[in-house]
Amino acid sequence: MAADNTSSVTEFILSGLTDRPGLQTPLFFLFLGSYMVTAVGNLGLLTLIGLSAHLHTPMYFFLYNLSFIDFCYSTVITPKMLMSFVSEKNVISYAGCMTQLFFFLFFVVSESFILSAMAYDRYVAICNPLAYAATVSPRVCLLLSSGVYVMGFAGAMAHTMAMARLTFCANNLVDHYMCDILPLLELSCTSTHVNVLIVYVVVGIDIGVPTLTIFISYALILSSILHIRSSQGRVKAFSTCSSHIIAVSLFFGSGAFMYLKPSSLLPLSQGKVSSLFYTIVVPMLNPLIYSLRNKDVKIALKKALSKRTIITLFPEKGAIGTANGSIQHRQRKSAGRSVLL
Repeated sequence: MAADNTSSVTEFILSGLTDRPGLQTPLFFLFLGSYMVTAVGNLGLLTLIGLSAHLHTPMYFFLYNLSFIDFCYSTVITPKMLMSFVSEKNVISYAGCMTQLFFFLFFVVSESFILSAMAYDRYVAICNPLAYAATVSPRVCLLLSSGVYVMGFAGAMAHTMAMARLTFCANNLVDHYMCDILPLLELSCTSTHVNVLIVYVVVGIDIGVPTLTIFISYALILSSILHIRSSQGRVKAFSTCSSHIIAVSLFFGSGAFMYLKPSSLLPLSQGKVSSLFYTIVVPMLNPLIYSLRNKDVKIALKKALSKRTIITLFPEKGAIGTANGSIQHRQRKSAGRSVLL
């Protein structure tokens, strides 16, 4: 096994969120419900953006990636967490623990950079709207999204490789509901100075760079909004950014508090409760924030639901409508060709 050369531990036991028997069942159903809301919300947004042609814009391209990331990293954590509420001993293998650590870090770092890409998109849309189509072109969107996942991979690899070099001896009880950096460092029987340094450097970059990008973007956005003469224009500009500001505040605030705080400020046992915020709550709230506060998403949802209702109640009308739509589409294409000729 991969752990044999570096560690006598072949498996870890996750202590879970609490050891109080009376709370196990209520917490199981609470977090099962939150995971279902997370899955339905994020998969729903993915489907809606994919099927709605008028949402095929840079803003919703980044939102599509955010929903994908949120769904994935919630799936990495929550199912294993739920096991701790229904099993007497929640065991995870050494390889499984390192795998969970890697994918958790990959998606959480990717989220921090996708949020900064969304801030840049809003900056261009508000401060330089005439050049928006050229500045945030499909090629630029693909480059930004590729950079997001490259940074996620680099950050996850740095932490996981550093963790794999540690030796874990007799104690294999992880005081957490998942394999996270700080609880695993507590179990190491070798020096963790390098790992702690990597935490401050890599987490500092992964939080600091996106935070700086977002701060500069919104400072420029605020300056541009204040120069808008009409109050209606200012309100509209603020409304396009409000959902993103809420998501950024929730994610970066809770993440920075967990990883960049002094160890004396919050004990590790209490830290795992605070980490619920960015591991469980944020992925659940993001689709609600972006759908309930977004007029385009609400319009697309209403169209999708009304179309589904018509097809369900009147299948023949749905078929006729689809046929008419395809005929009109072919007519528009032929008309376009004739104009070009």
